[in-house]
Amino acid sequence: MAYRADMCGRYATARHPDDLADEFGIERIVVEERLEPNYNVAPTDPVYAVVERSDKAEPESRPQRQLRVVRWGLVPSWAKDVKIGARLINARAETLDEKPAFRKAFATRRCLLPADGYYEWYTDEGSKAKQPFFIHRSGGGILAMAGIYEFWRDPNAPADADPWLWSCAVITTEATDDVGRIHDRMPMLVEAANWDRWLDPRPVPQEFDLRELLVPAVPGRLEAYAVSTKVNDVRNNGPELVAPIGDVPLPS
Repeated sequence: MAYRADMCGRYATARHPDDLADEFGIERIVVEERLEPNYNVAPTDPVYAVVERSDKAEPESRPQRQLRVVRWGLVPSWAKDVKIGARLINARAETLDEKPAFRKAFATRRCLLPADGYYEWYTDEGSKAKQPFFIHRSGGGILAMAGIYEFWRDPNAPADADPWLWSCAVITTEATDDVGRIHDRMPMLVEAANWDRWLDPRPVPQEFDLRELLVPAVPGRLEAYAVSTKVNDVRNNGPELVAPIGDVPLPS
């Protein structure tokens, strides 16, 4: 049997904010400095997130779709220390509305986390070596990973600095199709037809279950191939990390 854990904590994102704005219908880019392409995103790294925010002066008005920079690893508002975020990079779809760290964010602060693809590691039975695979959309294109985000106020922030930290977690589900042979969990993806409903921060009618928007990827929608073990080291970065290597078959 292969080694199993929750979704591994690495992905790749290399799109320019303008490209993301076109893809997701962004109305406002709230980015002080553009993030450099990152082919080895790891927990606590800054990443782009697509969110919708209502105008506090007009809470009933249509929310504005924005592109923000958030930290990967959700820090609940009640946390005493930011370090907790390193342990909260994933939120299981099955228990989102039960966990205290995720429940409120799931109700009102849902986001999309754009990715070119993500990494998972597979270990054959009896072997200690883990082979990394890069999983991406078949035919190319951006993955819209379902996420939640939260605000945390740093009590030790300097008086002249913004004390608010924006952080996020990737929602995961059971893996499907060939991807499930590599790892039994995967990021939950939100299809374009559901983006408006998923991002809307306004109260949801009681009869509507938000989890209905969270469906596993259609079989054949994702592809995977083996990549270099250089991705194992978070200090390594660059497009070579997502290049396929040799003739390494998918796990059977």
